[in-house]
Parts: sequence; structure tokens; C-alpha cells
Amino acid sequence: MIPQTKAYIALIFICIVWGTTYLAIRVGVLHYPAFLFAGVRQVISGIVLLTGALLVNKNKDMSWPNIRRQMLVGFLLLTVGNGCVTWGEKTVPSGIAALICSLMPIFAVLFNLVSSSREKFNWIIGAGMLLGTGGVALIFRHSITEVSNSAYLLGIGAILLATSCWALGSIINRKNTNPVNPFFNSGLQLFFGGIFMLVLSPAVDDFSNFQPWDKNGLIALAYLIVFGSVLAYTAYMYVLSKLPVGIATIYAYVNPLVAVVLGALLLHEEVSIYTVLAFVAIISSVVIVNRGYRKQNQLTKDSYNGNPVAGTAASDS
Repeated sequence: MIPQTKAYIALIFICIVWGTTYLAIRVGVLHYPAFLFAGVRQVISGIVLLTGALLVNKNKDMSWPNIRRQMLVGFLLLTVGNGCVTWGEKTVPSGIAALICSLMPIFAVLFNLVSSSREKFNWIIGAGMLLGTGGVALIFRHSITEVSNSAYLLGIGAILLATSCWALGSIINRKNTNPVNPFFNSGLQLFFGGIFMLVLSPAVDDFSNFQPWDKNGLIALAYLIVFGSVLAYTAYMYVLSKLPVGIATIYAYVNPLVAVVLGALLLHEEVSIYTVLAFVAIISSVVIVNRGYRKQNQLTKDSYNGNPVAGTAASDS
């Protein structure tokens, strides 16, 4: 099987599994402090992945530059990205959390635009961003009674922060690909990301409702370790190494639909017309922004190759 075919199979797996993790996280945080729960999940997952990676491939890069890079990516993707989503789901329904996280490709495009002088903003990207903002506004309209709830607003803010850091971490990880045993590097990211969460846990977690031996909480933790972290995170790192970021992040279109449906069926989370409209607006915005970004990339490529096309970046902005 050719690598790209494997990458697309891995992407389908991610689309399904990461959509279910929002439900598992929601169940977990009903019984565990959020950062403690996420930290234990990622540390165990990291140890499992590191062990498996070394059994398959003895090669590893233990140099300080590589360790430092994996620590940074782990902090962005997991400590902030996964940790803040987990923390946010203590007050935000799993389906709403997934809808907000589906904005991740838009943040990725924005970071790319800011970090490269060759890439320019255009009206298509702007229109997509406005539509995405409208989708977030619809989420607030769906939960209008919660707007005065500071805990709910903090949860929304934490998930937005997590989404932006996941996008930034994905870009940094792709731009600094280390060919020496990438699965070992993924294990380092999981391990260090989890360690940072455990360090932060005493400062940010509420231990008043800690139920360490609750059956549902333990099942959720086990599911997240095996499927959400070890298998899906490894698959994501593989997809990032084989496919363009725009394709690799397509899971963001599917995850919220899976999460909203499961949240409604299993946790009886409310799905109103505003939830549906928010889903349509956000997913459409991601498609539009990606289209504008691809168009701008093509214009830039043609310009640098000395082949100007009809319609420049300036005329599109």
C-alpha cells in the first residue's frame, strides 16, 4: 500500500475517533479534575507510544534541540490544546466544544499568513473569517441563558485558546519534521505535554468532586488513552508528514458532526436550530478560508515563477 493511501486511511480514522473523544472527555471531567485527567491520559499514552516506537525502530534523536522542539509542540498541542479543551468541557457541552474546535484550520491559515511575507490576505479569506465569527455568535445565541455565566464564558475562551494553540503547534511540527523515528517524537510530545498538565493541575483544577474509581470515568480514560491518544495522535502525526496541512486538518469538518450527534444521543445535550446553523456556518467558513488560502498560494507561486495571472493578490484583497 502506497504511503498516501495509508495516510488517507489514517485520516478517516482520525475523523471518526476524534469526533468521539469530545463525548469521552465530557464524561471524564464529570468525575475527574480536568488537567489531572488529561495529564494522566497523555503521560500514560506517551509512555506506551515511546515503548512501542523503540521496539519497532531503535533509532531515536535524544539531542537537546530535538527534545526542546518536541516539548514545545507537546506544550502547544497537548498542554494548552488538549488541556484547555478538557478544562472547558466542564462547563461547555461536548458538541459546542467540537464546533469551536472546528475553527482550527482558520487559525492555521491565519498563522501561516502572519508568519510568511509571501502569503497575503484576500477577500475570500476575509469572507470566510466573517462567516466563522457568525458561527461562533450563533453558538452564543444557542446558549443565550449562559452568557451571564462566567464559568461558561471562561470555558468558551479556554476552548478558543486551545484551538489556536493546536493550529500553531501543528504548523511548527510540520515545519520541523525530524525524519528519525517520528513515532518516538510523537511519544515525547504526549509525555511532555502530559507532564506539563500535571504540573499545572494543582493551580487550575478543582478537586472537590474527585471520584478516582468511578467506572464511567475510568472507561472514558481508557478509551481516550488507547484510541484518542496512542492510535489517533500517532495517525495524525503520520498524516501531517504525508499530506498537506489543508488536507490533514479536514478532520475538523467531520469531528463536530460526530460530537454533536453523540452528545445529543448519549448525553441528551440540546441541539437547536442555532446549533445546526452554527455547524453550517463554521464548516462553510473553513471551506471558504481554505479556498481563499489555496488561491492566494497559487497567485504567489505564479508571481514568484514569473508567470503573473489575471487578478493579483492586491486586486483580491
